[in-house]
Amino acid sequence: MSKQKKQSFLGGAAILAAAVAIVKIIGAVYKIPFGNIVGSKGQTYFNVAYNIYNVLLTVSTAGLPLAISKLTSQAHAQGRENEKRKIFRTAIWLFFVLGLVGALLMYFGAAQLADFMNEPMGYWPIRTLAPAVFCVCLLACMRGYTQGQGNMTPTAVSQILEALCKLVLGLTLAWYFVKAGLGLDIAAAGAILGVTVGTIMSMLFLIFYLLRHQDRSHCLDVPSSSATLMKQVLTIGIPITLSNSAMSIITLVDTKIVLGRLRDIPALADSAATLFGQYQFGMNLINLPPSFVYPVTMSLIPFAAAAITRQDHAGAGRIVASAFRLIALLAIPAGVGLSVLGGPILLMLYPSQQVDAAAAGPHMRWLGIACIFICVMTLTNAILQTYGKEQLPIFTVIAGGATKIIMNYILVGNPDINIHGAPISTLCCYLVICGLNLFFVWKYSPEKPRYLQLFAKPILASALMGGSAWAVYGFVNRALHGHSAYGANALATMVGIGVGVVVYGILVIVLQILRAEDVRSVPHGEKLIHLLHLK
Repeated sequence: MSKQKKQSFLGGAAILAAAVAIVKIIGAVYKIPFGNIVGSKGQTYFNVAYNIYNVLLTVSTAGLPLAISKLTSQAHAQGRENEKRKIFRTAIWLFFVLGLVGALLMYFGAAQLADFMNEPMGYWPIRTLAPAVFCVCLLACMRGYTQGQGNMTPTAVSQILEALCKLVLGLTLAWYFVKAGLGLDIAAAGAILGVTVGTIMSMLFLIFYLLRHQDRSHCLDVPSSSATLMKQVLTIGIPITLSNSAMSIITLVDTKIVLGRLRDIPALADSAATLFGQYQFGMNLINLPPSFVYPVTMSLIPFAAAAITRQDHAGAGRIVASAFRLIALLAIPAGVGLSVLGGPILLMLYPSQQVDAAAAGPHMRWLGIACIFICVMTLTNAILQTYGKEQLPIFTVIAGGATKIIMNYILVGNPDINIHGAPISTLCCYLVICGLNLFFVWKYSPEKPRYLQLFAKPILASALMGGSAWAVYGFVNRALHGHSAYGANALATMVGIGVGVVVYGILVIVLQILRAEDVRSVPHGEKLIHLLHLK
């Protein structure tokens, strides 16, 4: 690979990684004002629809766009323009049919799907989201085609456009419908309409882009038949789709089980949607730190894969170890902080839903620790893919998902535990996945990672940070007793977080957790190395 091509590839990966990180952060931030607007019940109605959409989305778009991207990239590299165009023309009809079937299923089967999920009030949110399935399928085909030509910018722009419509329009409609007294199910449908409009706008942008940048040059290559191209797309795409669909399907089934088991308890039947929504308040919070992990995993793959291709196993080992240190440096304190201060943080973020936020607080003790394992899972999945073991994450996710479903059925169905079993099951789910992933990474790594050495110091520093943050929060909150309850909690929380950050920063330097090689590639890395005296 020439230096110019390598820079182009890494630049494209950086653009896509930055866009995905922005989209994930927008999605995580979106949930906070949305929760303030609709409360726990509205969140449940929204999630019931979105989990169904997510399964259809994953089945239709997880692997097939990658297949299109790969085939297009090969044709593009060989200068076979007619082949490249026919790949797109063939694939777009496949995605058209998949999108149409999924959209019709959600629209006309909304009542049946809502009943299947044990939440009849999910009818309007499910129906409102139906057109998005069709649009996003066409989007996936167009994104795969442009990425296959090495152009990541259209995908990045369309993803950010889609997320911004969801944020601005969705929240505005949800707020308006609540103020108009139209019901929380209609408010949730309004929020979902923002998602639908976002996919429509994103699709129109890509259509306009492709029409404007259409290559009309004359080529002499004879393309493969449509049947051959369709077979190639399906052969490459179906295994990837199966692997990526596992977690979406497990989440869908798990939502059905939790709501169903809550409704099986006579005393809780009428409050099942509220209880599940309160649990989702905590899930919204722990989904934010993994958004910052994704760019690390995206940058890991090309550099580690390049080292492995050169048979530079020591270099690949250093890259993997550095990625583990960075994840440990970020994920462990974030998880510990959410575990000890998650309740106060929820009370601070949801001033309009103080009852729901207070009820969600106990869930954070478990979910905060689960957040650490979610981050590590994201990284280890990327490492296994880099080592050519793409199939292993399928089995580890299924093992974790089965653990979650079984534990939720038992724990949530117990009247004395009920919804408090959900965060415990979530923690155990990701613990199983991470345990298996870490074993397989160790097994297949030419340079065996030293987990104790990588994680011991960050765990110690995070534990001391968590204790300091909790102690300071308690002291400040008691000192402000008698003032505004919300203001006292918010100030105490911010001071506790600030002290925790300072304590952790000092411990990172004192314990020499960070190494020079970990920050050398970041902007002004050399200055940071000298400033912190890193080795």
